[in-house]
Parts: sequence; C-alpha cells; structure tokens
Amino acid sequence: MTESAHALTGPGSSGPPGYLSKTDMVAALIRELIITGELAAGEQLRQRDLAERFRVSQTPVREAMRRLQSEGLVVGDTHRGFTVVVPDVGPVAENFQIRAALESLGASLAAQKIDQRGIARLADLNAVMRGLADDDPRYAELNRQFHFTLYEYAHSPLLMSLMRLLWASLHGGPRVLRTHAESARQHDQILAALRARDADAAGSRTYQHIMGAQQLAAAPREEA
Repeated sequence: MTESAHALTGPGSSGPPGYLSKTDMVAALIRELIITGELAAGEQLRQRDLAERFRVSQTPVREAMRRLQSEGLVVGDTHRGFTVVVPDVGPVAENFQIRAALESLGASLAAQKIDQRGIARLADLNAVMRGLADDDPRYAELNRQFHFTLYEYAHSPLLMSLMRLLWASLHGGPRVLRTHAESARQHDQILAALRARDADAAGSRTYQHIMGAQQLAAAPREEA
C-alpha cells in the first residue's frame, strides 16, 4: 500500500480530513493505487479484501467502485465483480494529442513557478541523457524523470495525477525513433523558455516536442 494509504487508514482513524465520507476516502485511495500502478490493469478487485485493507465496511467500497466505474477506471461484471480497466491505447494520433495537450499545459504552468534549483535539476538530467548511447536502457527512466520533474513545478496535483495515469496507460509514454541527442536538443529549447519564464514558448515547444514524435511512432524504439 502507498504511504498515503497507510497514513489515512491508521488505527482508530475515522477517515482522513478533507473527505466528506468514507466513500470519498476509499474512492481516492483506490484511484491513487490504480494511477500509480500498484493495482495493475486487469486486476480483480475483491470488495471484502479492500474493506479489510482500508478498515471500513464493504458498503463504502461498493459505492466507491461504482464511482470509479463511472470515471472509467474500473469495469464491473456480473460474474467477476470489478476489475481495473485495461487501457485501450486507441489511435496513435489521438494519444499523442492528449499527451501533448496535457504536457504543454504543465510546461506553461511550470514556466511561471519554477525556480533556479528546478531548472538546474532539469539541466543536469538532460546533460546525462545527452551523453547516453541510443541503445542505453537508462535513458527511458531519465527521460521520465525529466518530464515529471518539469510538471512537478506546475504545482497542480490534479495535473500530475492525470499525467501519471496517461503515462501508465501508454506503458511509460509513446516510444519513437528520435535519437537521444535530438530529444536532448529539444529539451534544451524547453529549458530556454523556462529560464526566460516564457509560458507560451514553454508550452508550444513542449507541444512540438511531443507531436514531433508522432511521425516516428510507427516503428517504436525509444521514448519521446
């Protein structure tokens, strides 16, 4: 269980502050576990087990499941009960458009709030990526760190949750043929916009960075 789930369901707890009901609490906790991948796609969700896990009765668990079903995070079946939805990646172009829209918004917000320490973190990550060979397996995780470090500075928990859910549904993000050097060069352009606190440029360069990979997605190899 995640740290937040432990913290919210400690002994003697009547539910975390900020939630109106136990159903709200349980729905939030299950949603977090799905978004972070602790509850895997296709995993069967047993109401009794979840009730014990969160130290509540089965009633708020059942109500939470129905809420999450309406959000598209779980699916219900008469015989199997509820399971975590298996993402349908859908048309490649549509997936790139959704990612580009969200990530460009994140970069635009971050440009208005990021400090010098944040820019230095991003620059350091990009410098390491630039030096890696195109077949180096470390690149994927470094690239993910770069993107999520940037969006962390948007200071929007909702946006970060949506990003995590999107990347999880796309198995870490779209994979393309772009070289590491080219990705690093485009990251440099985003960094320049951040240093200038130019929200429009940060957003548009991030959008171009994501959508520019769309043409290369037919033969997947590396991450955007």
